[in-house]
Amino acid sequence: MPLRSLLEWLGSTSPSIALHESLYVYLVVLTVHVLTLCLFAGTTLIVDLRLLGFTLRRVPASEVISRLRPWSVSGFLVMALSGSLLFYASPIDRYDNLFFRTKMLLIVAAGVNAWLFHRTTCRDIADWDRDPVPPRRVRAAGGVALGLWASVILAGRMMPYQLYWFG
Repeated sequence: MPLRSLLEWLGSTSPSIALHESLYVYLVVLTVHVLTLCLFAGTTLIVDLRLLGFTLRRVPASEVISRLRPWSVSGFLVMALSGSLLFYASPIDRYDNLFFRTKMLLIVAAGVNAWLFHRTTCRDIADWDRDPVPPRRVRAAGGVALGLWASVILAGRMMPYQLYWFG
C-alpha cells in the first residue's frame, strides 16, 4: 500500500476525524504539545549552553546533564505523543507540508547528534567535566544541538504558513 493511500485511510478513520473536528480536544492536545516543547527546549537549552561554556560554569557538566535528563526525556516523550496525535488529526495536510517534512528531518538529525554525543564525546566526560569552557568537540556538539532544535521549532512554527510561502 503506497504511503499516500495509507495516510488517506488514516485521515478517514473516525478517531482522526473526531480529533480534527473537535474544538476542545484538538486544542488541548496542541496546548500540551507546546507546553512540553517549552519544557524540552528549556532543559535542552540549559544543557547546550553548559556544553558551550556560557552558563553554569562552576557546575560539572555531568551534574547538569544528569539532573535535567529526566525532565528532558519526559518532555520529549509527551511532546512526541502529542505531536503524533496532531499528525493523526490531519495526516495528509501534514505530509504535504514542506515545513513538516523539514521538521521531521531536523528531529532525526538532532537525534543522531545526541546519539553521537552520548556514544563518543560524553564517554570521556571525566576529562572535561569541570572545565568552565569544555573542549572544542563538546562545544561543537552543543552548538549543533542548539542550532538543530532551534530549526525544529522554527520549522514547526512555519507549518501553518505553507500556503503563504508556497501558495
